[in-house]
Amino acid sequence: MDELDPVIHAQARLRIMSSLAALDADSSISFPRLQEVLDMTAGNLSTHLRKLEDAEYVTVTKTHKGRTPITYIELSRSGRRAFEDYMDRLRALLGGVSS
Repeated sequence: MDELDPVIHAQARLRIMSSLAALDADSSISFPRLQEVLDMTAGNLSTHLRKLEDAEYVTVTKTHKGRTPITYIELSRSGRRAFEDYMDRLRALLGGVSS
């Protein structure tokens, strides 16, 4: 059996990926909202998002609403596929049926 993806497997990154996977495809969430949902510090969330962005699992978009900068995060197509593969491997490891 293949190993679990170490980029996703870290607890904080698994929580991030799970939260993003719960959104509709091509939907995003603002950085402050994701921070609130996950109850993470801005620095901790930024660090883990950088790892996920480097792996091309998430897309980070920086924009402005008026003069206020806003950062949006969304799961990329490859990130969604990687998360689905991760979940299939986890189910197999736990003795469940993969989808």
